[in-house]
Amino acid sequence: MSKKRMYVDPKLLDKIRKMNEKGEKRVIKVWCRRSAITEEMVGHTIAIHNGKTHIPVYITKDMVGHRLGEFALTRTFHGHKVPTARIITKT
Repeated sequence: MSKKRMYVDPKLLDKIRKMNEKGEKRVIKVWCRRSAITEEMVGHTIAIHNGKTHIPVYITKDMVGHRLGEFALTRTFHGHKVPTARIITKT
C-alpha cells in the first residue's frame, strides 16, 4: 500500500521560503487548511481561515506533519444547556 504524500500549497511554500531568505517574520493569511506543516514553517505565524475569520497560529516543532486546519477550529462551543428551576424541583 502506498503512503500519501504531504500536500503543501505552492504559493504558501514560496512565501515561507522568501521570508526565510530575507529573515522576515510577519503574519501570512492562508485559506488552504489542507496544507501540511513542514519544517520550513517553524517559527512563523500563519493566520488560518476558519470560515469566518483568520486565526493566527504560531508554528512550533511539534506541529510538523499535521495539517493547518487542525489548529483553527470551525465550530464554536457555547456550553451545555443549564437546567431550569422547574426541572430541578421536579426530581
